[in-house]
Amino acid sequence: MIGLSDYLVLAAILFGLGVAGIFINRKNVIVLLMAVELMLLAVNTNFIAFSHFLGDTAGQVFVFFILTVAAAEAAIGLAILVVLFRNRASINVEDMDDLRG
Repeated sequence: MIGLSDYLVLAAILFGLGVAGIFINRKNVIVLLMAVELMLLAVNTNFIAFSHFLGDTAGQVFVFFILTVAAAEAAIGLAILVVLFRNRASINVEDMDDLRG
């Protein structure tokens, strides 16, 4: 039988990988977006685990809203990346440090 602590450990590992991806790799924007998605997946895992073990469906409903926001964030983030790559021919974070109007 898989207990609640097993799900929480898995979510902590996923969240830790997401945080490590953000702090270790600060050059590639795509990897940064994937790290944020890993962190959202960890939060969703916690919501599902607590919802299942408490017998309440509110956490599962909240996960659907988070997944909707995550899908919109991924689509908008990738669209912004395509525009930046067309304008600057790079997706390196260090190349995007100046603001132009």
